[in-house]
Amino acid sequence: MNPSSSGWIAKFLKDIDLDPTIANASLDNLYPQLKKTGFIYGNSIDALLIPNTKLSYSQEEKTKINLLIALRAAYLDAIENATNEDFIEALLEFYKYLDSKKSYFSFLSLPTNSYDKLEKAIHARIQTNESIFKKNFSHLLTNALLFIDVLAFEYYLVYDNNPFQYASLFEESITNTVFLALNSKQEKNEYDQLLVKLFASSVRYTKVSSEGEASFDHLELQKFKDPLEKQYILDLTSMAVWNDERLDQGEIDFVQALGAELQMQKEAVTTSINEVHDFIDTYKDEITFFKYSNPAQHFYNQTSRTVRLLILRNRKRLIREITESKDLMILLGQSTVRELSAEEKQRVKNQLLDICKSIPSLAIFILPGGGILLPLLIKFIPQLLPSAFNENK
Repeated sequence: MNPSSSGWIAKFLKDIDLDPTIANASLDNLYPQLKKTGFIYGNSIDALLIPNTKLSYSQEEKTKINLLIALRAAYLDAIENATNEDFIEALLEFYKYLDSKKSYFSFLSLPTNSYDKLEKAIHARIQTNESIFKKNFSHLLTNALLFIDVLAFEYYLVYDNNPFQYASLFEESITNTVFLALNSKQEKNEYDQLLVKLFASSVRYTKVSSEGEASFDHLELQKFKDPLEKQYILDLTSMAVWNDERLDQGEIDFVQALGAELQMQKEAVTTSINEVHDFIDTYKDEITFFKYSNPAQHFYNQTSRTVRLLILRNRKRLIREITESKDLMILLGQSTVRELSAEEKQRVKNQLLDICKSIPSLAIFILPGGGILLPLLIKFIPQLLPSAFNENK
């Protein structure tokens, strides 16, 4: 079974059925194991099940395996006496809901078999690993958000509702929580401040619009009542605040306050912090991001170079698309002399994402976590436009 070749899902589901410890495990029971593999933290160092030990699987292939196992566990938790075929069809319908504008998973409507469609869908969820994003923080963040798929799938099955709004709210809440966590550091150096600024610029389009007003009150964490939802938010935040092999008192106070806000026991908060520390301490030599003494600097420099390269490669088409959007041009021009309102910022974001969807090379901006890169896109846009556009600056 090779997760990079066609037909792997059908073969792997048979392997799962032969292993009762995986086949019959609930999602709650699998979650601690998913943390140990690194899947929850965005780096699958291992997989929950590797049927052929003679093969050497890449991190991307292990991520595919862990994602499929977690999705299957969520399905069996919600649906009794279901078959693998039922699971495949339900998962395809779920991904169609997430792709509300029929662009990211457009292949789902093509006349081919269900297993092939699902393989392409799962591949699309982690395709950033094959690009210049490989082994940097954006890759870590994007794959750390993959568990949202699992929780949204469970929500879809239990409540029989369109999961798009749930997934969007969850991603927004986690992104904003990470921003607050990064901002909680007592002493910020130059690159800590750059990273906080980048997150702040990204989340301004949502409910946390500035550092001054950012607080737990804007996160609406009370909407997440399931223990697994709470644990995931806590674990991802504990991972996010790690950047120098230690937590200062401000970061510790923040994580503890987050645990209290989520109505979790203090022991659970301590355990979450310790598990992140143990994972990083064990595998930091295998994860490029954690090798850097200042990952914030690495993240900012790497993503800036990446976005700039993508913009330059698509310069002509990007200029044409932007200039044809009169509303966007007006708002971008006004943003150089005044602060845009929350509604105007949302319009800028939506129109930029629509443009990115029309240019395949810019598809990274519509992936999970891609919203964090939008401020960098906006930063480089003025360099593309006529000089008259910059007169206000």
